[in-house]
Amino acid sequence: MSEFALRACNLEEHGKEILVILNDAIVNSTALYDYVPRTIENMVSWFAAKDAGEFPVVGAFDDRGQLVGFGSFGTFRAYPAYKYTVEHSVYVREDQRGRGLGRVLVSQLIEEAKARDLHTMIGVIDSSNVASINLHESLGFSRVGLIPQVGFKFGRWLDVVLMQIVLATPAEPVDG
Repeated sequence: MSEFALRACNLEEHGKEILVILNDAIVNSTALYDYVPRTIENMVSWFAAKDAGEFPVVGAFDDRGQLVGFGSFGTFRAYPAYKYTVEHSVYVREDQRGRGLGRVLVSQLIEEAKARDLHTMIGVIDSSNVASINLHESLGFSRVGLIPQVGFKFGRWLDVVLMQIVLATPAEPVDG
């Protein structure tokens, strides 16, 4: 999508803008199963974890240089045998949704995963988020599970859909 530029995000330049996008998702949606908006201190630890794991934080910027969405991935489970698997997340600013930006960000994260010799990406998506589920399927992800009533928010039980894409990387995986 030519109207958006993709580049790496960092805490100093983009932490507050990412915080605004995340907090909107917390307060107004089931995209995040949090109740309480995050603080800038949360962003400090979030970016520290991304840096420690060498995980990307990819931002999408409009022609005015405003952050309009971002995506990242991180540890799926903290056991060594999962080292080739990551869980990803993408968030788009409310006024920019429906313009194809999610596709751009997820596609970039797939490329980032391949470049890091990862093998599997997992998406954990609220079952009511049909647009995200359809997007992931169109990019080659498969539905691999449904976990019913795993969350409770906005006075109702929430189900999650697990989605997975298996990449051809790494060429030579190793134990340990």
